[in-house]
Amino acid sequence: MQKIKAVIAGVGNCASFLIQGIHYYRDKAPEDTAGLMHRVIGGYGVSDIEIVGAWDIDARKVGQDVSDAIFAQPNCTTVFCKDVPPSGVKVRMGKVLDGYSEHMANYPDERTFVLAKEREPGKEEVVAFVNNIPVFIASDPQWAQRFREKNVPIIGDDIKAQLGATITHRTLTDLFRKRGVKLERTYQLNTGGNTDFLNMKNQDRLASKKESKTEAVQSVAAKRLDDANIHVGPSDYISWQKDNKVCFLRMEGKLFGDVPMNLEMRLSVEDSPNSAGVAIDSIRLAKMALDRGIGGVLEAPSAYLCKHPMKQYPDDEAYRMIESFINDNKVELDEVRNTGRRARSTAAAI
Repeated sequence: MQKIKAVIAGVGNCASFLIQGIHYYRDKAPEDTAGLMHRVIGGYGVSDIEIVGAWDIDARKVGQDVSDAIFAQPNCTTVFCKDVPPSGVKVRMGKVLDGYSEHMANYPDERTFVLAKEREPGKEEVVAFVNNIPVFIASDPQWAQRFREKNVPIIGDDIKAQLGATITHRTLTDLFRKRGVKLERTYQLNTGGNTDFLNMKNQDRLASKKESKTEAVQSVAAKRLDDANIHVGPSDYISWQKDNKVCFLRMEGKLFGDVPMNLEMRLSVEDSPNSAGVAIDSIRLAKMALDRGIGGVLEAPSAYLCKHPMKQYPDDEAYRMIESFINDNKVELDEVRNTGRRARSTAAAI
């Protein structure tokens, strides 16, 4: 089969782990694929992904071969595959657009950006789009309509980690609902030391991220919590944590007879591999949709892989949907949706 030609906007920690991962799994035996959600999607393995373009705004990355740029500052993720061969692809200067927070100028260069000279990046043809950031495109009706009219596949918005704070919080919230536990209040506090956390110290740049993460939890609760009783989102930047992300989660509720209970959990993960494991699938799913002539918002992949899809589904339902999508079973996919709707209607009636 032909290669999947992928272009990356932003050669940061997540891109570093994605590219390292492509080469790490290249020589692995078919049965030795620990860490992957799917070994093959639509006939494509991980090694079928080929990076053919990249953009960034940092002077230490622009003009460099992608294989070198992924290890340049301010990247601080784990290096687990040092022998990434030269790609022949140079990182090009991207548009700064909304820029980055002014407060970052108060930090050392190795922790933030060294802005390269801005220039016109040129034009490229995009035939499928994966939106991993919390800017709402796939979940915006007007943008969704434009992708549908052009028959261009899109997956989004805001990537949901393979096993991160939000997916864990969602799973526990869904468990409370299914087990009849009344959830009364909850918080999710996250700390980290990568550039993403530093950038989000500016609360004005945090709004869409908080909305995305909060809605991901609210959507699976038995009853939506008042704003005063739920707090979900990045909380602080701790430089020495680097790419390590620590989540502090608390949930308070009531059991049978209104007996109170609470749950506290601490989760520590490397942020970028958590993202890369999902991006690996997103890229192959977008290419599979292209091969099948499917355009517009890809509902099942977006629901399973993203925090803020056009339509939210419980994760077990989204899992069944994406498996049906991969297996090209439209009848089964429709049945999964209908079963989920009937289950939610029954729960609401009860």
